[in-house]
Amino acid sequence: MQNRTLEIGVGLFLLAGILALLLLALRVSGLAPTASTDTYKLYAYFDNIAGLTVRAKVTMAGVTIGKVTAIDLDRDSFTGRVTLQLEKRVDNLPTDSTASILTAGLLGEKYIGISVGGEDNLLKDGGTIHDTQSSLVLEDLIGKFLLNTVSKDAK
Repeated sequence: MQNRTLEIGVGLFLLAGILALLLLALRVSGLAPTASTDTYKLYAYFDNIAGLTVRAKVTMAGVTIGKVTAIDLDRDSFTGRVTLQLEKRVDNLPTDSTASILTAGLLGEKYIGISVGGEDNLLKDGGTIHDTQSSLVLEDLIGKFLLNTVSKDAK
């Protein structure tokens, strides 16, 4: 009987460990359900959204204030439209704020960084951030460098 109790205890301990690892994996991946806080949506249009994904974080001054909920192609302007879901605690963004697609580290994940403007008018739910800076694509940068080097050599 004592052996059976020991086996059940070890089994429960292993089950708790597996559940803890599963919860940790879900939180790290961003798939875990988060506490529902009050949020509002903003839109931003970018010429190039290379590498940005849905559920990417939105930061301001290094603090996460929201996430990307959708990425679409605007059929009228042929630019990428990003839908941002921001927390209500930052509902005082001026209309001249800037949204930039940034990279964590040299080759890390892409996220959106918001720089605050100085205008008195504020962005409202469903508003658009007009001043945007697109993603820096490393291949384009290398290509421009090589093309510049080749054109200098040809002279």
